Amino acid sequence: MKIVFMGTPDFAVPCLKMLAESQHEVSAVFTQPDKPKGRGYKMIPTPVKSVALEYGLPIYQPLSLRKGDDAQQVADILENISPDFIVVTAYGQILPKKILELPRYGCINIHASLLPKYRGAAPINWCLLNGETETGVTSMLMSEGLDTGDMLIKKSTEIGENEIYQELYARLAEMGGEVLAETIEAIEKGSLNPQKQDDSLSCYSPMIKKEMSALDFSKSVQEIHNTIRGVTGFTTFQGKRLKIFRSEIVPGSSDDENGTIINTDNFTVKCGDGGLIKFCEIQLEGSKRMKTSDFLRGKKLIPGDKLI
Repeated sequence: MKIVFMGTPDFAVPCLKMLAESQHEVSAVFTQPDKPKGRGYKMIPTPVKSVALEYGLPIYQPLSLRKGDDAQQVADILENISPDFIVVTAYGQILPKKILELPRYGCINIHASLLPKYRGAAPINWCLLNGETETGVTSMLMSEGLDTGDMLIKKSTEIGENEIYQELYARLAEMGGEVLAETIEAIEKGSLNPQKQDDSLSCYSPMIKKEMSALDFSKSVQEIHNTIRGVTGFTTFQGKRLKIFRSEIVPGSSDDENGTIINTDNFTVKCGDGGLIKFCEIQLEGSKRMKTSDFLRGKKLIPGDKLI
């Protein structure tokens, strides 16, 4: 079958690799334009473009699929290819109706949640922020709505109590490739049984904003832990910005003020419900990211100090 792939970040890479190594023809890869990065503003290709180059696949990087000269060029390219289906995985652009209706089998999206929950741009973050214990990947037929198409195949996984965004992201990316492979196999066999989504069970996962990472120690220990897991937390420690990448909830409670350092041996802090949270991996402004145990070898904490 002739397949067109649309994706951009690391999350989409396992899906592209699976297709490139299959017996199917990847007729084109669409990804977002290169972006400048670093002090020299060097143009950096997207992860999907880098992989497409490795496999020698045709690459297109239009600014828009919906307007301007790029949109017409994309339409012409796709009509000339006449793909059996288009696979979309975290592409970053909305497909117009004309493209959705073009492939023989439609457009298939690989989405990082158990739909209909967590439709939208940041399902992995919100899953952790809300303290979910299970998530997964869903393949679906794309429609004009936001992640509202018929569900094809779902695969679920438990979430570790201390698992952070980067770890879950990597696991779900690999799972995305597996779900796509199962979906394509089912298409070939004619064994798919599309299921309508129950809109009453849906929730939206909007883009993450920087201010969401600010830790509020008046909140419960579980809320603070989930913030660190979902978006990486930050606070102020001795006048400097402190990022927290990994934490654990520890037994015990305290009547001290919120944000007070309770244990100077392992950087344990009191939260709003009396619960205690231990910082396990941190980065102080002007320093590198490190395990808290390494940080404490060179920095002495003061009992009773407060984080802001």
